[in-house]
Amino acid sequence: MSRLRSENRRDHHLRIAASTFENQVRSFEGQMFRLANQDLFFIYRDVDPSEIDEAVMRLRYLFTDDPLVQDSDEVDGFCTWYDLERQYNDLRAVAQALYEDVQKRQKRLAQIAGTGGAHGAKTPINAHRLGELIDIIAKADLSNLLRRQAVFAILSTQAPQPLFRELFISIGDLQKLVLPNYDILANRWLFQYLTETLDKRMLAMLGKNDDPAISNSFSVNLNVSTILSKEFMAFDSSLKAGARGTIVIELQMLDVYADIAAFTFARDFARERGYRLCLDGLNELTLPVVDREQLGIDLVKLQWKSNMGDDRLPEKKAKIRDMVERTGKTKVIMCHVDNEDALRFGHSIGIAMYQGRFIDQLVAPRTATGRPR
Repeated sequence: MSRLRSENRRDHHLRIAASTFENQVRSFEGQMFRLANQDLFFIYRDVDPSEIDEAVMRLRYLFTDDPLVQDSDEVDGFCTWYDLERQYNDLRAVAQALYEDVQKRQKRLAQIAGTGGAHGAKTPINAHRLGELIDIIAKADLSNLLRRQAVFAILSTQAPQPLFRELFISIGDLQKLVLPNYDILANRWLFQYLTETLDKRMLAMLGKNDDPAISNSFSVNLNVSTILSKEFMAFDSSLKAGARGTIVIELQMLDVYADIAAFTFARDFARERGYRLCLDGLNELTLPVVDREQLGIDLVKLQWKSNMGDDRLPEKKAKIRDMVERTGKTKVIMCHVDNEDALRFGHSIGIAMYQGRFIDQLVAPRTATGRPR
């Protein structure tokens, strides 16, 4: 994977690539490792290599437009095989070289972080530090890190009306409190694992919550895998009759499309129980490829960017308006609304629901709120 072009090595590419070997991991006593340079290493026993070729070829097919694949007609051009009975020392040498490269990089980053760096750089979190963080999260009282930010219906002729509150753990405050010198957002894979742990702690807090202000009419950002977990089942059982219909489960776009089969199963389960679903993480580039009705999603969140309201590009505004109409004007929430320009632009294309710091200040100027992860 490290030899692919950078545009083919984004987080969703790596996640989908790893999932290609899931059946082989289960069937052949295998184990998958994600290396620091983004390569994938799959080790297995007592299986003819030809049975692994199928997965390699599927993965190769995903990147047919990359020069690495185009320049080679054979599987061996895309991967390297090691027979551990004969080539153990070769593999060990490769692993040692990769390890030394990572150590050098981390040392340089640590030196930058230790001196504050030109821009106050922080050391990217590693698996060891993540393990420490998860141990702390499992034992700590996170209630003081719980933040709320409401979604409002705002029509030009009426006062803002609160619809529901998004509840979330402040990632920034968590980092400052526990690992102030580390960047917990630097590694997408490790951060994804962290959010799964935070999901479960959030559900545990909500299941034991006795605050009537957040007993209903709220949203919570979860991973698809969390909806299928025992922790979600316990949370679901703790709810009062009728409460599910007031709760919105927010899902990240990358998480949904990484495993569409798992999403479909989780979606059907959640909707059958009465929850509403919201697809988060959309922008003007990704909104066109999402068919809300086909996905079976109730709401979508469109992230505000200042370049969306550029008056010099009227055709862009018209395109966004068309996309909002296709999605459903009453189904789109504009989020990250940090200034009046966002609200003005949203009204001009027919959006009625908003979330962000500017809205918080507009409704309650003295109330300080955080931003959802």
